[in-house]
Amino acid sequence: MRLRNIPRADSVLCACPLVVKDGSSHRESWAQEVFGNHNPIHIEIGMGKGQFILSLSRYNPHINYIGIERYSSVLLRAVEKISPPKSPEDPRPLDNLRFICMDAAHIESVFSPEEVDRIYLNFSDPWPKARHAHRRLTSREYLERYSHILSTDGQIELKTDNRGLFEFSVRTIRESSVWSLSACTYDLHHDEAMNEGNVMTEYEEKFSSMDNPICKLIARRQ
Repeated sequence: MRLRNIPRADSVLCACPLVVKDGSSHRESWAQEVFGNHNPIHIEIGMGKGQFILSLSRYNPHINYIGIERYSSVLLRAVEKISPPKSPEDPRPLDNLRFICMDAAHIESVFSPEEVDRIYLNFSDPWPKARHAHRRLTSREYLERYSHILSTDGQIELKTDNRGLFEFSVRTIRESSVWSLSACTYDLHHDEAMNEGNVMTEYEEKFSSMDNPICKLIARRQ
């Protein structure tokens, strides 16, 4: 499906104080310079319309969240969900949340080694053709990038309804000398332990309402 371009997207994102315009300028200093604290940093790659990361940022004010989305017209939808301050005296909404419009392939230029504590991958593009496997966000290439920015005990959490992508991800992680699976389920909403505290995305709500099982895994650096 072709993504619909929204002409106003770039101007709205440029004017939004929660959208970081040059992520690489904060490399090594996200917590101190951008958030003004020393809290852990969690990022969501391919955040879509933002329901998941917006919810997490409200539930966990002690964690800094950064949503990464490649397409400005998609990121616009997340930004529009945030109510602007009613007056200049009002505090900035969601001080622990920022957005970046960028291609995740360049993530190492934005975050320094061990700067990120957790990565969320929710309902990522499955890239079903074999020749596009390197584009999947759980490919060997991307896992290598993540290993360079995650802390020693950092972790990746993947949720998807796409069985092919999930099995590819499980296999790739098991074949890795850097990563190990610490949790895995093929039916999240019927797995009491893994579903505890689960925050749903827009896609998750849609697919689970159609009785599609949701798969989830957690991978940690060995």
